[in-house]
Amino acid sequence: MAGPLPRLTRRGVLIGGALGGGLLLAWGLTPRRFPPPLVPGKDQALFGNWLTIGADGVVTVAVPQLEMGQGITTLIPQVVALELGADWRMVAAEPAPISGAYANLPLAEDWAGLWMAFASRLAEGRGAALARAYAERNAFMATADGTSMAAYEQGAREAACAARTMLMQAAADRWDADWRECKVAAGRVTHGNQSASFGELAELAVRYDPPSDLPLLPPPADGADAISFPRLDGPAKVGGGMTFAGDLRLPGLLHAAIRHGPLAASSELAHVDEAKANRPGVRLVRGEGWLAATAPTWWAAEQALTAVAPTFKADRPVDSERTAAALDKAVRKAATQRIATVGDPDAVIAGEPSHVARYDIEPALPLPLETASATARVSADKVEIWVAAQSPETTRRAVARALGVSAGKVVLYPLPAGGSFDARLETPHAVEAALIAREVEKPVQLTWSRWQETLAALPRAPAAAVLWAKTNPDGGEVLAWKARIATPAAAREFGRRLFGAQTPQQARTASLGEADPMAVAGGMPPYRLPNASLDHVPVGTGIPAGRMRGKAHAMTAFFTESFVDELARKAGREPLSYRMEMLGDDLRLAECLQRCAALAQWDAGADASGQGLACHRMGENEDAPDSDQAARIAVIATARRTEAGVSVDRISAVADLGRIVNRDIARQQVEGGLVFGLGLALGSSISYARGLPLTARLGEMGLPLLASTPEIAVEFITSDKPAIDPGEIGVVAIAPAIANALHSATGLRFRRLPLFAEDL
Repeated sequence: MAGPLPRLTRRGVLIGGALGGGLLLAWGLTPRRFPPPLVPGKDQALFGNWLTIGADGVVTVAVPQLEMGQGITTLIPQVVALELGADWRMVAAEPAPISGAYANLPLAEDWAGLWMAFASRLAEGRGAALARAYAERNAFMATADGTSMAAYEQGAREAACAARTMLMQAAADRWDADWRECKVAAGRVTHGNQSASFGELAELAVRYDPPSDLPLLPPPADGADAISFPRLDGPAKVGGGMTFAGDLRLPGLLHAAIRHGPLAASSELAHVDEAKANRPGVRLVRGEGWLAATAPTWWAAEQALTAVAPTFKADRPVDSERTAAALDKAVRKAATQRIATVGDPDAVIAGEPSHVARYDIEPALPLPLETASATARVSADKVEIWVAAQSPETTRRAVARALGVSAGKVVLYPLPAGGSFDARLETPHAVEAALIAREVEKPVQLTWSRWQETLAALPRAPAAAVLWAKTNPDGGEVLAWKARIATPAAAREFGRRLFGAQTPQQARTASLGEADPMAVAGGMPPYRLPNASLDHVPVGTGIPAGRMRGKAHAMTAFFTESFVDELARKAGREPLSYRMEMLGDDLRLAECLQRCAALAQWDAGADASGQGLACHRMGENEDAPDSDQAARIAVIATARRTEAGVSVDRISAVADLGRIVNRDIARQQVEGGLVFGLGLALGSSISYARGLPLTARLGEMGLPLLASTPEIAVEFITSDKPAIDPGEIGVVAIAPAIANALHSATGLRFRRLPLFAEDL
């Protein structure tokens, strides 16, 4: 979270006239080593890094995170509007430029083990100087892991508060009044019967000093109607006016389609019938492991590639049978690396567990609705990229490296994503677009087909897990717990690609055998157990490991909550009370469970009832039951067996997200996470043969359809704890809840994801 602002003076605040003709106020999060990131337009006054106020009274808020459906272009402006006292009808949002002034410090600290693996402990702890230096120097603005509010809410509030006080001072001097007696609401400053709009005061206000002790307003109480502001991006999306990456049009634009080689250690173009590319306006461009075609339309380019029929030579192509064999061997025999331990579970179990179970998870793809698309324009002195990027600065630098130019010559224009689910943390399509544009010497828009998105996207790593427990024969109390998870060092791989500029295969090779706590995050159960351990078996599967919404928690929660349910059934215990007894001091998760049971009319998971329960805790200090920075959720699913397989009829969920910034957006995100997790439970998996996916279309991925989406009921626990992102927590607990519901309905245990991977 951003720290307090430095002491502000008018001399240190007012910089002068800006290029766009507006007045510039440089305070807030901009250290002196950063040039002011924003440039005001004509008749605009710029208040620091965060907002401008126009002569027309419109407040425009800079948003330093990618809008990918999570509503961040509403949340940060809402924070500003409430603190500033703005009229929501006069608030707009714009993407912030790439700048160290917008460094995402919490994420830099959380990911210290990825960008500084050799000494990550030096960067631990909020406000760590090393993480701050890294994040600011590298303009680290990545959108990931639900850190947006933790990173930017306080800074945005302080900026808005300072602007509010300056507007009050400008008005007070006009009226010869004490500024502290002025009031601000609905975009106006008032004092008694006197009133002035923000637009009337903005130009004068930038000349005043904000107070050294900013009078921040208390945040709205959780649950208040006022915190459910309408989404700013809603009308443009509903009306089709929002410009996504594939919608951009530039003068002289060519469209490009592409073919990638198989997923393999390496692949190269082997043969192409170039004579068949002799079509009007078509040009072929070769790259490392790919072939592209440009044409006046995307369809013409795609048809040209079909005609030339490129073939590739692949070295050690990915094969799912080999991947399954490697996981099986690793989870049964390979040496483990201990990630976490409580007590001495090895001694307590001592080779005589009360219960053992194995679980398996197939590779899965994020499958965003919008396939990868980027537009590039390359000239002698500048490279321009229009793309949706969760990590814009690493994208900019990757383009610069590929073209052999300095990063300062690359300008990235951020565009929203039509979904991402972490697929746009890495943007190889931006590099490809730039290379193609340089070759054809015209602006180029590259769009991957769904087949290419499926082929070239890096899937969430597969996993196999074995869990052991020693229980008390009288009542089933867990005396010791052990979890052994075989999965690639997925986070290490990702870090080497994102921060080390390694290729997927280089990163995979370099990460072999490394212990990776992030790859098994959430593997320690959220219960108070006297003896417990978590072991990682880093295994090479041959598949480069990608990122996905829900992170490792979407796998480890499935292992843990399925196993807990098995222990409860084995002991003849009711699953809810069994969990409640083990929660210890986590009263927040206990309340989620109790409220969810009431919401779903929990029937104790009686045989053939079709109800299943799961819960989880994730976030900062997630292993601590009293963590204020961790989200909690409890989910009850009602499922049944049908001729077609599995039907989920109802999902009930209760979440504790701390103080909720916008209740409607929080509900949308939790509901969306539940549906995304439902997709992972029933489909989304990918298999390979000779490096090629065996499924190519969304319709083949087993995703839930609108007609088959269950009734969903979501409630929140009212809280004054710090606000926690709602986008991840909904994903994690739904799969085990469905698996447990199916056991209730059928008497069968389902220990593999997706659930269709097992024969019903």
